[in-house]
Amino acid sequence: MKEFDIKPLDRSMQTAIQDKIDNLNKPKGSLGRLEELALQICMIQHTLEPSLAHPCHLLLGGDHGIEREGVSVSPREVTWQQMLNFTRGGGGVNMFCRQHGFKLRIVDVGVDYSLCPNPSPVGEGNIVGEGNIVFLDRKIARGTKNFLYEPAMTEEEYDRAILTGSDLVDDCIAEGCRVLSIGEMGIANTSPSSIWMHLFCNIPLKECIGAGAGLDNEGIRHKYEVLSRAIANCQLSTANCQPDEIIRYFGGFEMVAAIGAMLRAAEKHLIILVDGFIMTACALAASRLCPAVREYMILTHCGDESGHKRMLDAMGAKPLLHLGLRLGEGTGALCAFPIIDSAVRMVNEMNNFKNAKITKYF
Repeated sequence: MKEFDIKPLDRSMQTAIQDKIDNLNKPKGSLGRLEELALQICMIQHTLEPSLAHPCHLLLGGDHGIEREGVSVSPREVTWQQMLNFTRGGGGVNMFCRQHGFKLRIVDVGVDYSLCPNPSPVGEGNIVGEGNIVFLDRKIARGTKNFLYEPAMTEEEYDRAILTGSDLVDDCIAEGCRVLSIGEMGIANTSPSSIWMHLFCNIPLKECIGAGAGLDNEGIRHKYEVLSRAIANCQLSTANCQPDEIIRYFGGFEMVAAIGAMLRAAEKHLIILVDGFIMTACALAASRLCPAVREYMILTHCGDESGHKRMLDAMGAKPLLHLGLRLGEGTGALCAFPIIDSAVRMVNEMNNFKNAKITKYF
């Protein structure tokens, strides 16, 4: 796997940053979470004047072999149908990217369909798009294998997915990006997310499984039975194996690419906005590979998927929003962006007591 050099946040400026925040013309601590966010963002960028320049959103798509076991109410073809919808600007993610000025990269990492009208060799795809939308063909394979019977991907495929995510971040950085959000599209990807949560957090599997796109109680029971068998059948000693082995055995191409993107973004001191059950599972997995990556993340939203709050708690995260969203696509991260923007504007634009000639009363 590609090596990432992710260092814990440099705290040498923490006192100076906190002093600037405390001396803004407001009661100390009166802007609550905005002050915490401002401190984190300033430390990520190692500056007293942070920037959210050129925000980018990665929407990563891939299909899952485990879908063949009936663990999702949505059929496999919804993945490619929605991916095409995104390229035409018609999805929820499109609306929020337009609203908040994010450049949207829609990336086929492993969709079981040829999305390019003139497909090129695997992993060397065409770039098409208009406005703030770019479509990229980075297909590794047409979906993962069924992890009920075998590893979802080979070591080579895993490495390529990590590198794909990393390279996508480099493309964003080349355009001046300082803040990155990531979303996903992949029918049945709550299944690997639940298994990662179970194995990485030591939480009973039953408490990690929810309705996904809309399973009823019988569907949830069936999903639990399938995932339990998959864990029992897997060719790993899950108590002793390395995190990357667990990630590779159960993960999806879009999920592993997201992990690669998170790791590279942290290495390059970008602010990483994390949304939703699947992306939180990816953030969890990334933190098992490199614990320091967690310091570069803002966990933006707690959804209604069963277990999401437990996973956030296990990561020590305080999400900014709880809107009941369960769409995926990174929509919660995009909805939270104005709050993050307010934190940055606070530290950059508010006057201080001295300049405003206001008596400092604390």
